[in-house]
Amino acid sequence: MNVLNLETTDKRSKIMKSIKSSDTNIEVMLRKALWHNGVRYRKNFKVFDCHPDIVITKYKIAIFCDGVFWHGKEMQKRSIKHNARYWNEKIRRNVERDLENTIELRDNGWIVLRFWEDDIQHDLNSCVSDVLNYILIRKRRIF
Repeated sequence: MNVLNLETTDKRSKIMKSIKSSDTNIEVMLRKALWHNGVRYRKNFKVFDCHPDIVITKYKIAIFCDGVFWHGKEMQKRSIKHNARYWNEKIRRNVERDLENTIELRDNGWIVLRFWEDDIQHDLNSCVSDVLNYILIRKRRIF
């Protein structure tokens, strides 16, 4: 391995290690917007075997803020150049786990909302509106 590849590998490794799994920018953006709209929630609250990013326990609403890369949005359009087998398997497993969590929560009477990173960044008001609409639906029903 030449020096150039080592630098690139070390740099990439450092970047990947710095990525957080909770309290990400998109989670904080959505949480602040919900809070300013009077929505009270719990963050990273365990529900069954799932850890939604935001949980509105009063109305049984679980919210996930999914990163575009980590949760496989438009994966066919991306080409991973380094260690592709590892990353493709990791992302495939994340997508499977997302589906498993959604099914488990819905089977137990929860509303599951998943927002993509780019939707939160570019249309935060729409995401907040969706949450508020589901809260209204729950308020009207006895669950």
